[in-house]
Amino acid sequence: MKRAWAFSCILALSAILGGCGKDGSQNATQDSGASASQASAQLGQAASDTPAASGAQKWSAPAAVAKAQLPGEAAETLRLIKAGGPFPFGEDGVLFRNSAALLPQHPRGYYHAYTVRTPGSADRGQRRIVCGGPRRQTGDCYYTDDYYASFKRIAD
Repeated sequence: MKRAWAFSCILALSAILGGCGKDGSQNATQDSGASASQASAQLGQAASDTPAASGAQKWSAPAAVAKAQLPGEAAETLRLIKAGGPFPFGEDGVLFRNSAALLPQHPRGYYHAYTVRTPGSADRGQRRIVCGGPRRQTGDCYYTDDYYASFKRIAD
């Protein structure tokens, strides 16, 4: 029973990853008689072809947004960053690891994240500002309104 379930999972993942192949029409489970080891090998091959699996992601600079175009709450957050606080949330100023590599690469500890208040939200919401460099410096900051899924560089 466990083997059948594992084989089904491998085939499903293989089909998903195979459908994402370079030519867009590749399907790793075309042969319904494929063995578990063949499906596993195909799954490994499909995964190794993807940039995320190999660790080689192409980085592109985020779009820019002027400070004047940001929500008023973001301007207040930038003011608090320059002043060194006090920040409204205990999590403000925590290390941001940039693990998705959406921002320029820098050594660990370079980026810190800060909450941008969201009116009407019962929690911290999804808006943040991430700044790089020494604390209280806002020369290398980025705004996100979708909880780190995308960023815009804050331009002066």
